[in-house]
Amino acid sequence: MENKRKKILFVCQYFYPEVFRGNDIAFHWANEGYEVHVVTGIPNYPDGVFYEGYGFCKKRKEVLNGVRVTRLPIFPRGNNKIMMLLNYFSYFIVACVYILFHAIRHKYDFVFIQQLSPVMMSFPSILYKKLRKVPLYTWVLDLWPESLSAAAGINNKFILSFFDLFVKSEYKHSDLILTSSKSFDQSILKYGDYKNKVVYYPQWSDGNSLNTNNTTLVNILKEKGIDEAKVFDEDSFKVMFAGAVGEAHGMECNLQAALLTKERKDIKWVIVGDGRKLPWVQQFVKDNGLEDTVHTLGRFPSETMPLFFETADVMLVSLTDSLLFNLYAPAKISSYMASGKPIISCLNGEGAEVVKTAECGWHVPAGDAEKLAALVLHLADVDKATLSSKGQNGFRFYEENFQKEKCLRKLDEIVGLK
Repeated sequence: MENKRKKILFVCQYFYPEVFRGNDIAFHWANEGYEVHVVTGIPNYPDGVFYEGYGFCKKRKEVLNGVRVTRLPIFPRGNNKIMMLLNYFSYFIVACVYILFHAIRHKYDFVFIQQLSPVMMSFPSILYKKLRKVPLYTWVLDLWPESLSAAAGINNKFILSFFDLFVKSEYKHSDLILTSSKSFDQSILKYGDYKNKVVYYPQWSDGNSLNTNNTTLVNILKEKGIDEAKVFDEDSFKVMFAGAVGEAHGMECNLQAALLTKERKDIKWVIVGDGRKLPWVQQFVKDNGLEDTVHTLGRFPSETMPLFFETADVMLVSLTDSLLFNLYAPAKISSYMASGKPIISCLNGEGAEVVKTAECGWHVPAGDAEKLAALVLHLADVDKATLSSKGQNGFRFYEENFQKEKCLRKLDEIVGLK
């Protein structure tokens, strides 16, 4: 069958301009000549409000880089659990209804689901598979119902059992289960003998390329009223954490470590990103007089991240210690590696193993603020050649394992497009 005749249904509650790796997949397939139709929601992640220019009556259908996008009416996430549940279930219900009618007239060669939270987002794709008898390929990036317990603190047996039904259905009906972490197998194989359809497929990095129209870091920071010289002075040792600032990301440990290094004014802790935990971080900084050594810069476009990474001496990846989070290898690890910067991993399990295997940094146990502080104090006095050597190890590992084009070509092979 010719490329131009291959039709792919891509199901995910989140899509561009929301930033997830599935965007790259859809755009890649469209660029290869396949017909790609994305069924998604109105963009509102992570802030919980609809993006400017989008809404119930705005941009519900559009074509982006050759991808046909249908945006279903959903409740925005808001900033509380009730709104989040409404967000989850509104997509689930509306998408199921949409797929029921859409399947009558439209036939695709296969369905691809980018499985993030919530797990119910996969059910419309299962529905289409049953109606049209086509293959279903599921890329698992979040484990349910474990995520409810670890991230949301929900332990009610009835609620967990309810969501468990969706998990069982997803794994049972998927022709292939792609996992973003090798350790996910431990959870998935509890649901059945799925060894023959579980395939490791990691998240990648865009590399260290820039698309900023020659924008400088000075100009980017100036737009937010941030003094570059105060945060990124050349004589300081900069520990940078980039990405989501959530309950799962071990910020209590990171801030306690920053408190322990407070007297070293030449050590700067730089947090680039936002999330539900950021207000707590900012209050901790204020309460403990850390304004000179801890800087929370907020969120910036992903394409500008290399500008920030260039200024760092070492990158920090951290997670709270839990049975669930120990199964994850955060996507930011590959982005850090692509920058050629050494990494401090303050987490346990899969993520720590990746950093150890690549020999691209140093590890301390998740939640151990004293060891993290001691390591940072040590590294602040280490020669630049040692730091650079670790960073180059990471870059080589990235090129071999997490380079975007390689990963996308691998996916083509996995789903039978090549």
